[in-house]
Amino acid sequence: MRKNIVAANWKMNLDRVQAISLVDEIISNISIKPSTQVILAPSYLYLYKVSKKCNDIENIFVAAQNCSSEDNGAFTGEVSVNMIKSCNADYVIIGHSERRDKFNESNNELEIKVKKALDTGLKVIFCCGESLEQRNQEVHFKWIENQISESLFTLSKKQIRNVVIAYEPIWAIGTGVTATAKQAQEMHFFIREILLARYDKDISDNISILYGGSCNPTNARELFSQQDIDGGLVGGASLSADNFLAITNSF
Repeated sequence: MRKNIVAANWKMNLDRVQAISLVDEIISNISIKPSTQVILAPSYLYLYKVSKKCNDIENIFVAAQNCSSEDNGAFTGEVSVNMIKSCNADYVIIGHSERRDKFNESNNELEIKVKKALDTGLKVIFCCGESLEQRNQEVHFKWIENQISESLFTLSKKQIRNVVIAYEPIWAIGTGVTATAKQAQEMHFFIREILLARYDKDISDNISILYGGSCNPTNARELFSQQDIDGGLVGGASLSADNFLAITNSF
């Protein structure tokens, strides 16, 4: 049975003191239902510290925001999956729209990253999403299908079970604009259908699919009530403990 998940992507925000203060406030006040998981994705710099604080708390996990497609070597500034795993992280976010857009990450490169993460024992939050132009041109379904099929569909059934998919309409990230619950549900249902076609009903029914795109305390409950939406990948709203806790309580 798939889990409800709320993942906090802090992006390039918070210094060390702010990050530790935020995680302390979250874990001191959070009440997590057995069917829900909370994932915190701080900067690489704070992965180990945040992981130590969350280690003994049931259903709270830690994620890196990205990983290198290389194992090691002369790649200044890159961080490998083995480095991430050694910090006791549980997940890694791969394919976020900002990585695709600003760092030109291709579906093929993301496929390499996904496989390296899974081979290392990390779970993956795999992001997909379309631009406003693609939606207006009505090519958004095909675009999402290509992103998922080209990066994930060489995975075995065993491997794909360790992947969470996050649908993030690019036009709704950091803009304050949110896809309507109907629009979000429509795409989540479509993603389940392509998983069903590639794998089987068991895989399709049991993979958690999250909504990412200006998810906040005001809209979370309506979004999470949709049949195929299992939670959220939360950006700006996760930088406030009160807002993030309100979202985690929206199931």
